[in-house]
Amino acid sequence: MNKTKLSADSATVMTEVVFPNDTNPVGIVHGGRIVQLMDIACAICAQMHSGKIAVTAGIDQVTFRQAAKLGDILTIKAHITRTFTTSMEIYAEVWGMRLPELKPFLTNNAYFTFVTLDAQAKPTAVVPLKPFTTSEKKEHKEALKRRKRRLG
Repeated sequence: MNKTKLSADSATVMTEVVFPNDTNPVGIVHGGRIVQLMDIACAICAQMHSGKIAVTAGIDQVTFRQAAKLGDILTIKAHITRTFTTSMEIYAEVWGMRLPELKPFLTNNAYFTFVTLDAQAKPTAVVPLKPFTTSEKKEHKEALKRRKRRLG
């Protein structure tokens, strides 16, 4: 087993289409649906990194930047920014594209915290993350500051 993993090893990309049941009466996607998609992408990312079940422990402020609408194509991206003893921070963002332009626009972003569980559903050690690129090293450093704020 590897002693460390790279963020790219578990980076996750999902694509969805906004259907009528995803929207409110004026055709804008429900915020809860966006958060659900982000949470799923982060869970996949966390489980790919750890090789174990991982559950949501927290979500930082979800920023709604631009509304996605009925028929838009959504791309949800998630990658690990830092691991801790039993938890990991994952950054997620949602990009929308609208026909016919297909010009990407950022709809949402947030940081999620996931905890890895063993077979008895108890927190267990996470495989350490090795930041590789300059931006990964910056995210890794900033993740510690965000964690300190979260824990008060």
